[in-house]
Amino acid sequence: MKKIFLILVMLVKIYAGSRLCGSGNVIRLLSDDNKGSRHQRFIIRESSGRTLLIAHNIDIAPKINSLQKGGVVKFCGEYEYNSKGGVIHWTHHDPRNHHQSGWLEYNGRKYK
Repeated sequence: MKKIFLILVMLVKIYAGSRLCGSGNVIRLLSDDNKGSRHQRFIIRESSGRTLLIAHNIDIAPKINSLQKGGVVKFCGEYEYNSKGGVIHWTHHDPRNHHQSGWLEYNGRKYK
């Protein structure tokens, strides 16, 4: 059983940095990160139960001012694994074209 768990953890880490699209319910609104590039931060829970921190760069893309706990957010961005589920970032266009463009959608409006 321990070997299976370790293999699964390794597989998840292999996919870190890859594109991930999905949706989830907002379970927690966090303060904006204003150090360096500013990011709107919030946590969603996918239907699978996995939680993801969304770190949306608001120096590049518009902030979701109407975001509320319980709302549904669709997303496409770059996934990074962590022990709490993971982080989604690059939820916007990349001005340097080094990353595939991502987006957020909330209440029928796309933020990219």
